[in-house]
Amino acid sequence: MKKLLRIMLISVFMLLLLAACKQEDEEKSDKKAAPVNEEGFPIVDEEIKMSLIAPGTGMAEWKDMPTLQKYSEMTNINFEYNTPPMTDFKTKLNLAFASGDIEDIIYAAGSSNLTPAMEVDYGKQGVLLPLEDLIAKHAPNIQKLFEENPAVKKSVTTVDGHIYSLPRVSNGATAIWYRGPMWYNGTWLENLGVKELPKTTEEFYELLKRFKTEDPNGNGKADEIPLTDVKMDSTRPWLLGAFGMKEWGIEEVDGKVRYTPIQPEYKEYLKYMNKLYDEKLLDQEVFAQSDEQKKAKGKANRVGVFPDYFSFFTLGETPEQALDDPMFFPLTSPVSDEPLFPRSTGINRGTFSITKNNPNPAASIRWVDYFYSQEGYEFLNQGPEGHLWTWADEEGGAKKELPLPEGYESREDYRGTITPDYGLVTPALTGPIEGQEKSEFDKFIEAETKEKIEPYAVVPYPLVYLKAEEQEQVTRIQADLDTYIRQMEAKFITGVEPLSNWDKYVQTIEDMDVKKLVKIHQDAYDRWEKAD
Repeated sequence: MKKLLRIMLISVFMLLLLAACKQEDEEKSDKKAAPVNEEGFPIVDEEIKMSLIAPGTGMAEWKDMPTLQKYSEMTNINFEYNTPPMTDFKTKLNLAFASGDIEDIIYAAGSSNLTPAMEVDYGKQGVLLPLEDLIAKHAPNIQKLFEENPAVKKSVTTVDGHIYSLPRVSNGATAIWYRGPMWYNGTWLENLGVKELPKTTEEFYELLKRFKTEDPNGNGKADEIPLTDVKMDSTRPWLLGAFGMKEWGIEEVDGKVRYTPIQPEYKEYLKYMNKLYDEKLLDQEVFAQSDEQKKAKGKANRVGVFPDYFSFFTLGETPEQALDDPMFFPLTSPVSDEPLFPRSTGINRGTFSITKNNPNPAASIRWVDYFYSQEGYEFLNQGPEGHLWTWADEEGGAKKELPLPEGYESREDYRGTITPDYGLVTPALTGPIEGQEKSEFDKFIEAETKEKIEPYAVVPYPLVYLKAEEQEQVTRIQADLDTYIRQMEAKFITGVEPLSNWDKYVQTIEDMDVKKLVKIHQDAYDRWEKAD
């Protein structure tokens, strides 16, 4: 009797469960996509609501940002924003994927949070929708970008032929910067009467010695730090070029892929950096300090050469004073007589994805497509009229900046409360703001980049996607390999590990399956090269 009762209860439960599932399916089917206007605004005639997850910078609540408020009015599309802090975003995004309760749109995640492997994996699972057909039908600006720049389309098309996330494509003076450049302390150069910047590693070494011994900060103390950085992460890309390398890891040279940390040229780089460290020309705290500590030394006028996006971020100057801080010029060395710098592709992936929960994919792709036009990018970057800018001559297209409201130290701080296009890799085709006069600092940056980076910059390795099995192997190999080369670089430069142990170091790396790593990236490069 008890057994029969148990069977009856289970049957009733299953019937109720099936009924609930049927009701849920019917409710989903009732959520028909809103009809989309293919041109102009509004995008939909009747208001729709969706959800969006993005990293928050903490400058303002997204619902309060004038740019998003105005765009909601223009489009008839409103969002419920989930914007966890940038430090927590990756964890929150992973939890959302794991639960299946993920927002309709993933915005400004960037490839460090929404990795290429995640795009491939969640695309294959159907969690991320393929975007290429939506783009062809509803996104003329993105389609135009792909047609005019096929490398962009190749770089966001996965190995299964689908596009699961849109890029941020950057144009303008700083778009080719691989990292923030290196800068010279212009006051020190003036105090020492330096008229011409070093062009070779030997000339650079001699100037650093002068920085060390000739009291360029004029305080009568031997407290100068000729060259500084944090773990070499920003300086390394620029100095590797002097020894004929574009990247610390995988790079492509004339169609062939190689791993630079085991090349003879890298050994020469280590010798040179060890000499700088040994003679205290390189900051003795380079592998221990934080970025804040580096900046504190700069603001105390103790550093001569340093990396940063702009020099005044480290030296604590105004942009006007920074006009006297020249950008680092590429060096040559006894092992490489051609100046060389790494060049950014100008493409950041993982900036916009549509999930399977989204009831309005067509409206969503139309919503983001606007930001790939000149007008749309300027709106995203500068916000609507009346906050950062106003018309000086609307008919002629001339704009002028508005004064900062009280309580803001910089224009960028204020801009971060106006728009989400601040400190994030937002989906857009960026470029100079039209109708706005360039500042002297902007002209300076453009001229320095044109002279010192542009002629010598080469992309180290294109943006590719790996097959699932390739990604699994690469993840396994790099987990230990990246840790090892980072530890060994610090040891070789500081002298803890003598360079007489170079062969042992190379053998260790070869034993960590580095040849497989190179082969996988060679295959991926060959696929990328052959793609339409």
